[in-house]
Amino acid sequence: MEKNNHTVTEFILVGFTTDPKMQLVLFVVFLGVYSMTLVANATLIVLIGNDSRLHTPMYFFIGNLSFLDLWYSSVYTPKILVTCISEDKSISFTGCAVQFFFSAGLAYSECYLLAAMAYDRYAAISSPLLYAQVMSRRLCICLVIYSYTGGFVNAIILTSNTFTLNFCGGNIIDDFFCDVPPLVKLACDVKEMYQDVLYFLLASNVITPTVLILASYAFIIAAILRIRSTQGRLKAFSTCSSHLISVTLYYGSILYIYSRPSSSYSLERDKVVSTFYTVLFPMLNPMIYSLRNTDVKDALKKLSRFT
Repeated sequence: MEKNNHTVTEFILVGFTTDPKMQLVLFVVFLGVYSMTLVANATLIVLIGNDSRLHTPMYFFIGNLSFLDLWYSSVYTPKILVTCISEDKSISFTGCAVQFFFSAGLAYSECYLLAAMAYDRYAAISSPLLYAQVMSRRLCICLVIYSYTGGFVNAIILTSNTFTLNFCGGNIIDDFFCDVPPLVKLACDVKEMYQDVLYFLLASNVITPTVLILASYAFIIAAILRIRSTQGRLKAFSTCSSHLISVTLYYGSILYIYSRPSSSYSLERDKVVSTFYTVLFPMLNPMIYSLRNTDVKDALKKLSRFT
């Protein structure tokens, strides 16, 4: 990072608009979304920890996903809120690098965690009688640890390669947070090696978990087809529907942003897509996993009776 200090000491986050009235509207919207994200995810974590009926591998992973989403949303939203109401839109070079690191680390960790959750669903449907033995507590904890380790090791690789670029194209980031597309636009020495690093990280953190998820669902479908009754098939598939929706929304937006060559980045369009997986998705996740889940609803009713 030292070689950039003489060129850029801070970045200016443009955000979504320069119109003061629109910025105030966005502040209210993002504050509401962030508040709902904190309340929904924290409530789900409390419910899972409080109710013994939710002490299963599936809810263990859902609880960890909620914790990750709390952290993930907090990397972006507070700075977005400050940018909306403050005239100072700057973020220091170090601050940008730190935000970038945690952004990448948590995003990659979520990719791995969603893959682990797919394997959990496969184990539950293919071997229901052996489910508790297959998905032991030790295995579940190891999968979560591996998810975070893999995510943050790869984040170190991405951050170190990105923040040793020469940012000679100015210091104005046409986005609401420090991300690959706007930073690449500011760099004047983006070599083919950097693009290779991006493709390597895409393959290891997104493509590989995607393949594992697809393989898990191929085995899940095969297991469901072996169930004789239609009602049994529907019940088995319903246990995967929330995870399938979550995977489709998250991986779809991630692949759209990062699977293209840097020359084809469109900052205005990418801004909208990145808002979805950085700000909205952490709010939607607890709703996806709880709205149609009778166990969670019962746990919420039980908790509300004691409060």
